[in-house]
Amino acid sequence: MSARDDQTAQDYWEAHYAERERVWSGRVNAQLPGILAGVVPGTALDLGCGEGGDAVWLAENGWRVTAVDVSATAIGRAEAAAEARGVRDRVTFERHDLSDSFPDGTFDLISAQFLHSTVRLERPHILRNAANAVAPGGRLVVVDHAAPPPFSKKVPHDHPFPAPEEVLAELNLPADQWERARVEVVERDGTDPDGQPFTWRDNVMVLRRRA
Repeated sequence: MSARDDQTAQDYWEAHYAERERVWSGRVNAQLPGILAGVVPGTALDLGCGEGGDAVWLAENGWRVTAVDVSATAIGRAEAAAEARGVRDRVTFERHDLSDSFPDGTFDLISAQFLHSTVRLERPHILRNAANAVAPGGRLVVVDHAAPPPFSKKVPHDHPFPAPEEVLAELNLPADQWERARVEVVERDGTDPDGQPFTWRDNVMVLRRRA
């Protein structure tokens, strides 16, 4: 589904989720379990939660989660997934267009997994707000696509996919307050819609706020 110039983020994502009864797999995003291995659970904020794969996984692994999306349809599906998997009491869902509003409070973990959009998404502004909401000792985890998948027909050819160092330069976080725990490009195996193998490249950025 391509975006119109006059389409709001809410309208675009509502239409996106209306295309199918389920858009995503329901599984946790691939990089998150490894990033959080050995991390003591606390409070987590999931930015752009979609149908709840990450939020539910976090709750199942001991986190108390606030999950945010611009689409009411996506949130409804995420709520149903949390209920079905027995963790509804551990997840709070909020609807936000993150370019305009942001959840209250501070969090031990803030996760932005593939927070890309072909409609308005003020990413640097959102990620700076996220950094400001990380509690002392907490983590900001950003995982991006390094490039669109070769079979994608929905991503404009000029859509930006900034490198990790470009993302961090836009954030401009004080080095005396933040530790770069992990900043790298990671490859993982994938399968295209025709069942053919290909390689994903993910930008992985894990920043820890000094206590």
